[in-house]
Amino acid sequence: MSTNETPSPMKFDSMLQADVPKGRDGKHKKIVSQLLSDIDQLQPGTALKVPLAELPDTKENIRSALSRATKQKGIDVATSSDDEFLYVWVADEKLTHNGS
Repeated sequence: MSTNETPSPMKFDSMLQADVPKGRDGKHKKIVSQLLSDIDQLQPGTALKVPLAELPDTKENIRSALSRATKQKGIDVATSSDDEFLYVWVADEKLTHNGS
């Protein structure tokens, strides 16, 4: 913009950066937080058995949200599902490293 041009009026409001909300509470936060809490309490060799009917979204979207959260926390989990349940467990490190 040259010095002779007048800027157009702002379309959007402005606010102090200090007042901008930090963090993100996504729509899957509640279920993912519950799954993470339950995963922390799993005994080795066990899996969570989550009824699909109790999920607030599709199993694919919940899996994606859970994957993002576990990667952020450094937890390696695996999932499976059938027509009724989503299964979640802590991945066995021995299996992820060719049994060594």
